[in-house]
Amino acid sequence: MNIGELSKRTGLAASRIRFYEKSGLLSMVERKDNGYRQYGPEAIWMLEIIASAQGAGFSLDEIRSLLPDAKATWRHDALLQSLQRKVAEIELLQQRLAHNKAQLLVAIESMKKRPDEMACADRPQWVLNKLREAAGPAPRRSRARPAA
Repeated sequence: MNIGELSKRTGLAASRIRFYEKSGLLSMVERKDNGYRQYGPEAIWMLEIIASAQGAGFSLDEIRSLLPDAKATWRHDALLQSLQRKVAEIELLQQRLAHNKAQLLVAIESMKKRPDEMACADRPQWVLNKLREAAGPAPRRSRARPAA
């Protein structure tokens, strides 16, 4: 199939398909005598994998290292480890986002419920104090003692 048909079937722009090819992510491309690209049916699922992986947060370099080699051999162990690592990254990001959201909600609530008589110049410090209260006490840092 030509690039136009592949674009229609995958929903990806032809320029994006060419970019993936140029980046070494899509290697099963033949050229006709007239120079036009000719894609086999495997290009469809390969592009779906690439687009899905990119949508899941994998970089192009990470995707490149996970795709099958020239013999169409998948590196299952590396793929599984990469997927597990990406899930852990997403979970950490979710924790950070939940923390950020909680802080923003405290700030919003503090701004809404601030005392009316409070001077404008004192309001930022008041909101910061509310954020500190919501965060709780700061964890103590342990000081390593030099060996005697």
